[in-house]
Amino acid sequence: MRNRGVFSAVTILALGSIIGTVILFVLQLVSFSRLWAYYPARLTIAGVAVGGLDRQQAAERLLSVYSLPVEMHYGAAAIQLAPSTIGFELDIEAMLAAAEQERVRTPFWVAFWDYLWQREPPAADIPLRSTYSEDRLRAYLTNEIAIRYDQPATPAIPQSGTVNFQAGKPGLSLDVERSIFPIENALQSPLARIVELPIQRASAPRPPFENLSILLRQTVELSGFDGVVGVYLMDLQSGQETSFIYNQLIPVSTPPDVAFTASSTIKLPVMVSLFRRLPEEPSAEVSAKLHEMIAKSINPSTDWLMQNILDTGKGPLMVTQDLKSLGLDNTFLAGYFYDGAPLLQRFVTIANQRPDVNTDLDPYNQTTPTEIGMLLTDVYLCAKNGGGSLIAAFPNEITPAKCQTMINYLAEDKIGVLIQFGVPDGTRVAHKHGWVADAYYVPHNISDAAIVYTPGGDFVLTVYLYHPAQIVFEPANELIGGLARAAYNFYNLPPEGQ
Repeated sequence: MRNRGVFSAVTILALGSIIGTVILFVLQLVSFSRLWAYYPARLTIAGVAVGGLDRQQAAERLLSVYSLPVEMHYGAAAIQLAPSTIGFELDIEAMLAAAEQERVRTPFWVAFWDYLWQREPPAADIPLRSTYSEDRLRAYLTNEIAIRYDQPATPAIPQSGTVNFQAGKPGLSLDVERSIFPIENALQSPLARIVELPIQRASAPRPPFENLSILLRQTVELSGFDGVVGVYLMDLQSGQETSFIYNQLIPVSTPPDVAFTASSTIKLPVMVSLFRRLPEEPSAEVSAKLHEMIAKSINPSTDWLMQNILDTGKGPLMVTQDLKSLGLDNTFLAGYFYDGAPLLQRFVTIANQRPDVNTDLDPYNQTTPTEIGMLLTDVYLCAKNGGGSLIAAFPNEITPAKCQTMINYLAEDKIGVLIQFGVPDGTRVAHKHGWVADAYYVPHNISDAAIVYTPGGDFVLTVYLYHPAQIVFEPANELIGGLARAAYNFYNLPPEGQ
């Protein structure tokens, strides 16, 4: 009887354990069955965690995440782009169907066994499936963003009453095509929904050349110089040019140009005629005379060169003939420089026959601001690339090397006034200046003709002044220097924003 009782207790205990296990198993099975109806814990759809959610909840979460605006930054401006604006749509049904296939990919009992052993299901992500209109995005960027936030570049403008320029402003513009890809990526990301828009920066454009012409005219008008002023400027990069004449502060119509006494600037064409006939390497004596003619403006040296290189009696007329070969019909040299030199020929030109402007012309040498400027331009182009009229007019006689040598001589004319006065120290100025006084040593004419080399661009500037009573040097120097400074500032504008 005792053994039977013990067996019965063990049996009952065993049966209880079995029943308890079965009940626990059933409870776990019921619990898992309920979880089985939802998405696995480590499942994501398009990067959005949907574990523990049913189909409807997952769809709502996806729509909530991907309906958030994309934040676009245009510089400091933040712009919110609603995905619906560009037709962005999720293919919810396709993604949920793929998620369902992922959910049942592991058989129920295998998944239940993993659940019992508390093993996490493998991670899985269902790729995003969506569409949007690239054309609508491009139109939105162009018509809503670019038109509102782009800033056109503005050129520097002259400061009223000065020869200075107010700095221009750079421009900003949206690069629409380069914006498409990062915005598309942001639309397709649940987290990285901020885009720095690609902005193109455009430097402030150079002011139009007409602004320089206006500034030069204003400089003359503000100077108060009531004689005759002739100005010519050639942009050696673009070939644009401007020229004008003022008589008693009133603009004079041109063409034809107005003739001025050339004085020592006529030594520019003298040098060209000499180099046409000189070897590539002049002798030491000739080189010294050339330096004296240009840098020191010594008249006897000029006469010596014409008499020994050109012709003893008709050297000046040979210079004039060379000028005519270049089409410079208003510029001539009609005699030597020494006192009492005879007038070899009297020249009548279109420029010196104007009845409306009187500059008390010297019959020995005359030119116009335009013609002497054109000659300097030809020398520059010849030296730079073999261009201009010099080589065309005098083939095998004028060469780029000779033209560069001529420029080197002109650069030795270092007087520190007139055009050199108006540009910063160290600026290369290849020029020839000139002035002439009457029998009472009263100056009436002053002139300067230069090639000016600057970091922002090279230019030719010629200025001729005449006053019937007297030219006072300091105001004349300020005027010519101011014209040079205005031109220099035009080619070397202040940095943007300053």
